[in-house]
Amino acid sequence: MSVEIRVPQLPESVADATLVAWRKQPGESVSRDENLADLETDKVVLEVPATSSGVLQEIRIPAGTSVKSGELLAIIAPGAVAGVKADVAPGGNGAKAAARAAPAAAGAAPATAGAAASPKLGPAAQRVAEELGLSGAVIAAAAKGGRASKSDLISAGKGPGAAPATVGKPIADQPTAARGARAEQRVPMTRLRQRIAERLVKAQSTQALLTTFNEVDLTQVNELRARYKEGFEKQHGVKLGFMAFFVKAAIEGLKRYPVINASVEGTDIVYHHYFDIGVAVSTERGLMVPVLRDADALDFAGIERGIAGFSKRARDGTISLDDLTGGTFSITNGGVFGSMLSTPIVNAPQSAILGMHKTQQRAMVVGGAVVARPIMYLALSYDHRIIDGREAVQFLVTVKDCLEDPGRMLLGV
Repeated sequence: MSVEIRVPQLPESVADATLVAWRKQPGESVSRDENLADLETDKVVLEVPATSSGVLQEIRIPAGTSVKSGELLAIIAPGAVAGVKADVAPGGNGAKAAARAAPAAAGAAPATAGAAASPKLGPAAQRVAEELGLSGAVIAAAAKGGRASKSDLISAGKGPGAAPATVGKPIADQPTAARGARAEQRVPMTRLRQRIAERLVKAQSTQALLTTFNEVDLTQVNELRARYKEGFEKQHGVKLGFMAFFVKAAIEGLKRYPVINASVEGTDIVYHHYFDIGVAVSTERGLMVPVLRDADALDFAGIERGIAGFSKRARDGTISLDDLTGGTFSITNGGVFGSMLSTPIVNAPQSAILGMHKTQQRAMVVGGAVVARPIMYLALSYDHRIIDGREAVQFLVTVKDCLEDPGRMLLGV
């Protein structure tokens, strides 16, 4: 009996999704729970798994189409049939005569070992592979741990065995001769990039954004990390990074100045008596801000495990919508890319965001002597409609004090 594959139930906040790519074609065998297609929403890429084993008999909706919850995507026929083909028309109607073709002979050649071992590609990586015209062998050679990332494929596209053609390549990856010819390429924004653009423009047009700065001496944080990093990792199974210190320090500041943890709804100020901290994570698809729920109840190990889990799921494309929903305050770290100073944009409807930057050895006067200290610039962008400069500055001073004397966070002083 044939099985229908439909669009999974999308969250209430997501009206539709874009069918980015089919991972299987009509006539190919599929296994239960194997990914058939990728759906891109405003926030994440969702996989459409096969609900039973069989053969992909018919594709009803082509890639690039917007779909809604429950729409029929494809049909799986029972058995291990190979060679059945189905045409896909723009309107979504397959060639049913071809779909009803007889099963292939029992002696049909099995899939090659190379095909069976094909590395997994995410939507961004798949797009790069197609644009660069990379062969299966080149993709397999570029894969690490059974998965090839976008950057892996771009590097492979510059090595031996890569297709020389430049058609479809991003301008940055084309040879100098092509760029000198004033080549151009028009590509549509991904849904995530559209959503990011929409939210950032909305934040700047609806909020009275202002940024205040301070600097922090990370000497004691560095000493603590150096002293306990090995024991911390052995005991908790996760590395002791900087972010746990900053999350803890930010929560202390939010407790002292609750308006920075608040949001605006119409003419009301909503004070949140919980601390859901968004931590910005950069991925191939763009910036994501997964949320640490009730971060004030987490210890340093819990915070580091949560962030490590978000980063891995974001890279693998398995992060969920729930991970990205909500948040009362956000932290972003441009320092990992070398940023010295920036004015981050608030992640609406939140009212403030803390920006971290690169740590540099700087000359400081300490006890009348000039010494080199690891200094980081901090930036707090905030909605001036409800947050006054006094609270913003005092919040940053609290964060600075907690980081320069981490014992404060343990003693609550």
